[in-house]
Amino acid sequence: MAVRPQIRKIAGYREGFFLPPRRGLIPIERNMTPNAWQWLWPAFFYLVGSMPTGYLLGRSRGLDIRQHGSGNIGATNVWRVMGRNWGLVAFTSDFLKGFLPLYLLRTLSLSEVGSWSVSLLLVFCGLAAILGHNYTPWLGFKGGKGIATSAGVLAALIPLVFALSLTTWIITTLATRTVSIGSLLAAVVLPPAAAWFYPGEWVYFGLATLAGGLAVWRHRSNIQRLLAGTESRIKFSSKKKSAP
Repeated sequence: MAVRPQIRKIAGYREGFFLPPRRGLIPIERNMTPNAWQWLWPAFFYLVGSMPTGYLLGRSRGLDIRQHGSGNIGATNVWRVMGRNWGLVAFTSDFLKGFLPLYLLRTLSLSEVGSWSVSLLLVFCGLAAILGHNYTPWLGFKGGKGIATSAGVLAALIPLVFALSLTTWIITTLATRTVSIGSLLAAVVLPPAAAWFYPGEWVYFGLATLAGGLAVWRHRSNIQRLLAGTESRIKFSSKKKSAP
């Protein structure tokens, strides 16, 4: 796989973390094609992603987060309704749903991520986790917008793209105090960033494109409010509303 020279100069660069290992670098078995049972893993990742953490955090404080703020169960609405600390807990939980199981699967079970079929399986697992968060069966297939979970998936598989997207999100959100604008811009940069940092890795370009497109799709109502000038701005405060 062609790797841009400047990427190799990154301090702490280690092939297999910042970039997918080159094909044949870490042969763990003769046949790198996932078996039939391994293709059932996306179902497991969907269930992991479907855990409605924001909703459960609200219930722990005696409120239904769906009845407050924007009605979304994601970290932004948890922050808006319950305060900064709870919002950070929600974001971290949703991030780990996408990152931790996928990273463990990649590093412990499927070291040869340079194999096209293995990379495809990992991408399917990541997308399943995002879909589980967005369309959780535990709440009538209505969930969050997938930003934190998508970030976890990207961090596990294409961390350079994640780093650029996160930087975009932080700068834009702080400048506008509008999370939706930061999320939308972060989603837009995903495909070009994947093409730049991982040239020729079309499986990962597909992941970035689908994750970004799904994030934009889930922000349809936010786009309408932005155009109407009625989108809420986030307050960087740790205060929370009292439970009803």
